[in-house]
Amino acid sequence: MSVFRCGAILVMATASFAQSPQANPAALTAEAIMARIAANQDRSEALRKQYVYKQQIHILTQKPGGKLMREETADYNVVPTPDGTKKKLTLLIGRYWHKGKYEQFRGKPTPEEDSFDGDLINDLRDDLSDDRAKDGLARRWFPLTSEEQKDYDFKLLGQEVQQGRSVYHISFQPKERDEIPWAGEVYVDAAEFEPVRVFTKLAQRVPLMIRTLLGIDVPGIGFDVVYQRQADGVWFPATLGTEFRIRAKFVINRQVSVSLENSAFEHTHVVSRMKVIGEVK
Repeated sequence: MSVFRCGAILVMATASFAQSPQANPAALTAEAIMARIAANQDRSEALRKQYVYKQQIHILTQKPGGKLMREETADYNVVPTPDGTKKKLTLLIGRYWHKGKYEQFRGKPTPEEDSFDGDLINDLRDDLSDDRAKDGLARRWFPLTSEEQKDYDFKLLGQEVQQGRSVYHISFQPKERDEIPWAGEVYVDAAEFEPVRVFTKLAQRVPLMIRTLLGIDVPGIGFDVVYQRQADGVWFPATLGTEFRIRAKFVINRQVSVSLENSAFEHTHVVSRMKVIGEVK
């Protein structure tokens, strides 16, 4: 098991305001707003099945002083399936520090995949996506569905403007911090009750015993996701970004930067065939 996956498992174990046509926004609670998001997430899946798009993931690792150790960029074509999405790798390029100089590479298999930096980047790239999700991102990071929201408490912080649209600003915390690692904030479109932006962070630090005995810590980890509205009203996560530090086994210390971009959204072309049956005489 890789160091990153081991650490992840340990962490998991431990403008004017837009009026809603359905209700007075001032009377809505955080829970009511999030419930509408949950309902919309279920309905949006049908629309997301109609889209193909491109996804690019860029990940780099550096030593604390800023020295680049490894950098990879992966391009995918993403197509819908009955159960989620399917990604096809179209391009993989990168470079890594090797014997006093940077070596360039292209395609798979990538060189030194079993090194700490190579393994870390591969794990992160795999963990970023979820083939069961229609939007191409792992759902477990964000409490947007009704099932996930059962484990969180929500608080309405106010009303603001994001991307030129009126939004609700809501914070969320896990009810049981020993079981749920993520806390954060979500901006909700006030007219359509869809997520505009989501920030996450660890709800608590990696336990002291684990940091002391195993030397594993991930200070600063969290995610910033921005959603983009398509012409037909479906919202997709357009960008994801994070920067964090990972310390492991007392000798490994890296600054990690991750960016993901979904783009070139297009409706799939569905051809319907009709079989005409003659009239029974």
